[in-house]
Amino acid sequence: MCIKFRLFRIFLCLLCATLPTTVVEGQVKVEKVAYFNQPNCYRLSNGTVEVIVTTDIGPRVIRYGFLNAENMFAELTGSGVKTELGEWKPWGGHRLWTAPEAMPRSYSPDNSPVTYKIEGGNSIRLIQPVEPKTGVEKQMTITLDPQGSGVMVQHKLTNRNLWAIRVAPWALTILRGGGIAILPQEPYRSHDDYLLPARPMVLWHYTKLNDPRWMIGERYIRLKVVDAMNEPQKIGIANKQGWAAYHLGETMFMKRFAYKDGATYPDYGSSTEVYTAGPFIEIETLAPLADMEAGDSVEHVERWHLFPNIQIKDSEATLEAAIKPLLATTSVK
Repeated sequence: MCIKFRLFRIFLCLLCATLPTTVVEGQVKVEKVAYFNQPNCYRLSNGTVEVIVTTDIGPRVIRYGFLNAENMFAELTGSGVKTELGEWKPWGGHRLWTAPEAMPRSYSPDNSPVTYKIEGGNSIRLIQPVEPKTGVEKQMTITLDPQGSGVMVQHKLTNRNLWAIRVAPWALTILRGGGIAILPQEPYRSHDDYLLPARPMVLWHYTKLNDPRWMIGERYIRLKVVDAMNEPQKIGIANKQGWAAYHLGETMFMKRFAYKDGATYPDYGSSTEVYTAGPFIEIETLAPLADMEAGDSVEHVERWHLFPNIQIKDSEATLEAAIKPLLATTSVK
């Protein structure tokens, strides 16, 4: 019996040694990794996609992509913006700001460590120390679906001042160059059918609609990323359709979010903005402005998805044929 037991133990050891160590699809694994020259990152993976967050800086998501594929997010190492609050560095990835944009409030540095909590086996919450000059506490909770590519990102602002403030959560995703951002137009309605405007489209002083990077069509607004064109371009829209996308190679990144009719959004009513300058692009979503008393919090939620093998051509018809099935399988919930 003793010999049989020893042989059984040897068999179990050999079996465990041959089992795969990769993540089984349908399960989420959370592990500490080094990434982007940051030693204390955390990786959430489910066998299909992976999300990597930083804790040495942030709160920030620095990677989102299919396993063994390129990062959809930009990774930036250049110099930042120097302000009276310190040097703000772009870093890349996905971050949380307060809108409307203001100098220096919006550029409060996020170059220091954040605390984190792993929750529920597939979520991680990142908590930035209260910004010393603004009195705002920022949190992001990132939750990876057990299957597929879905990610929920909950953005939370808390007013730690002794007085009220009026701001909105502002979620900014910096994506790698080489692709094209896509925003929806409002559905067509004839003049005979409806007389009131559909929604605002907001321009900045440096916006040039004759810039060749823009393609403004009946169904979609598109903005290309051109590395050699460093002059910035930006627009904002009231995005009642609740989605924005970025097509790079044959991969489509899509984010979904809610739009609240009747709410007051920053930047003349913008709930979605796109910005490019040189080799990267930002797809940004904004929540309504909130009057926050001392201790109040406000939240804003995005849902992310990645789709492989998506081919689009120049025509809006081919783009619509690619986009419609993706929208049918996604939602903000």
